[in-house]
Amino acid sequence: MSFVPTPHNAATEGQIAKTVLMPGDPLRAKVVAERYLENPVQFNSVRNMLGYTGTYKGVEVSVMGSGMGIPSIGIYAHELYGFYDVDAIIRIGSAGGLDPRTNLRDIVIAQGACTDSNFGAMYHLPGTFAPIASYDLLETSVAVARERGTNALVGNVISSDHFYHAAADADAASRWQGMGVLAVEMETAALYMIAAEHKKRALGIFTISDLIHRHEDTTSEEREQGFDEMMLVALETAVRCGR
Repeated sequence: MSFVPTPHNAATEGQIAKTVLMPGDPLRAKVVAERYLENPVQFNSVRNMLGYTGTYKGVEVSVMGSGMGIPSIGIYAHELYGFYDVDAIIRIGSAGGLDPRTNLRDIVIAQGACTDSNFGAMYHLPGTFAPIASYDLLETSVAVARERGTNALVGNVISSDHFYHAAADADAASRWQGMGVLAVEMETAALYMIAAEHKKRALGIFTISDLIHRHEDTTSEEREQGFDEMMLVALETAVRCGR
């Protein structure tokens, strides 16, 4: 019995590459496909969650939106790993800078992902699971960023269930920052947990779209159309880890 297509993904077997770049915004997936992939073919438009497969430097790569928040990426990552036999998902997202060293459009690479979500409770573990990136993807992305001269910080992010609360609660932000957390976003902890569950690989790479510590931000258009450096670091990482 085939599990594909799914209620959320119209792709059939073989239409999705082993490595998938996953922005939250499906329109950013469209931008990546049209701007960087050779001969991109759209495999999904269900619920307007656009997905494409093409090649980059001769290596097959897919890009697909995840939507916003842990429940949404939880569905798509589970299906990609479990039903489409995807080997690696590289999240390319926006994040709010907590660390004073972060500036708008800087890159953060998530070595680990804290969370205020109860998502991990479904695994019924006798303790607290620490969601971390796959080391080969992490190591490769850091090397790529250094080669490109990209201003990238590596460390923990916080995957929050609360968009407005996370931005407005200065005390909570200060506490996470006090523990060395670099930035806040909304999906990566779940992605890392699902990758661990399926024995697959995952990495989160982020562009700082707003600064919690300085109350600065970018526009929605900049978040959709820009952030090229993050995309290029992710694509090169996909190529090197996908050969």
